[in-house]
Amino acid sequence: MASIVLDGIAHSYADEQSQDGNTALKSIHHEWEDGGAYALLGPSGCGKTTLLNIISGLLTPSRGRVLFNQQDVTSLPAEQRNIAQVFQFPVVYDTMTVAENLMFPLRMRKLAKVDRDARVKEVLSMLGLADLADRKARRLSPDIKQKISLGRGLVRTDANAILFDEPLTVIDPELKWQLRAQLKKVHQQFSHTMIYVTHDQTEALTFADKVMVMLEGEVLQIGTPEELFNSPAHTFVGNFIGSPGMNILPCELNGPFASIGAHRIPLAQVYPATTYPGTTHPGARGRLELGIRPEYIDLVAREENSNALPATIKSIEDLGRFKIVQLMLDHHSIQVLVPEGAPVPSSPAMVFRPEHVKIYRDSVLYGSKTGPD
Repeated sequence: MASIVLDGIAHSYADEQSQDGNTALKSIHHEWEDGGAYALLGPSGCGKTTLLNIISGLLTPSRGRVLFNQQDVTSLPAEQRNIAQVFQFPVVYDTMTVAENLMFPLRMRKLAKVDRDARVKEVLSMLGLADLADRKARRLSPDIKQKISLGRGLVRTDANAILFDEPLTVIDPELKWQLRAQLKKVHQQFSHTMIYVTHDQTEALTFADKVMVMLEGEVLQIGTPEELFNSPAHTFVGNFIGSPGMNILPCELNGPFASIGAHRIPLAQVYPATTYPGTTHPGARGRLELGIRPEYIDLVAREENSNALPATIKSIEDLGRFKIVQLMLDHHSIQVLVPEGAPVPSSPAMVFRPEHVKIYRDSVLYGSKTGPD
């Protein structure tokens, strides 16, 4: 396995980086530790597959270096990087059996037969393919073929890293949970360096120790699933992570309070006072927004708490374990998660838990190291 360093990586599909609107990756500096499980998460077109292909050697970056264990591999082709890669769609040899497909990369590495046989048997069992070991791949369904592709990536124990590019796209939804759990178990058992590309937050958060959230070629935040949920460094991260995502509302600040129109919300810390909410007016200190997750808003009867924020119910979606209540605070839409069995008042008011209220300036968490001063 290897540590992987991205040293100022940037990439453009245009001829000149400075000309374009076609920059796929902006400058990225990061190190993945040897033996870690990581995910690249973001919407389509954010640059995550481009970054994965630069790591694997399928692309050469426009700028910067890639290092494996401090060795510069930027100019090395994919076949010289000792990488195992699993793609979005199955890559298998249809004329080979399932077992022969798994055996093939080990034969290419000239592994001893006894070791090949033992490793193939282990991976067949791991992925539930043992009963199909002698079946030709061409006769199998797309989701089984993708399990074979996963096996071809996992069967090698000598790879510097195993890269996964949205590998569960063609897998039946019922099998996705099993395979995600299996990949996590494989990582815990063998400590492969694994990097997993996905647009699915559930896949990323259940697989990875740390997740890199990307948007338009930029890395917005790198953190554990808990950090991304509880302290999103950017409003996009807050909205993208969570189901439903974070409520984001324009606000003003006044000492220990945030104001949304005529409504005041207590804060757990004091921020500099400002005016001109939701604008970059010359006198302002940036566009200010308040973020709070639906889990951290309590609904109370309006008559029980005169300091709570009065709201009107727009809709209620009952999902069994909880309800998603959509409310209106003046002209702002806010979602609240109500636990199973808890009542929804007919005349509700909202209480924002101060310790979970986040303030963002120009979309970046106010006071964070990467945010504006």
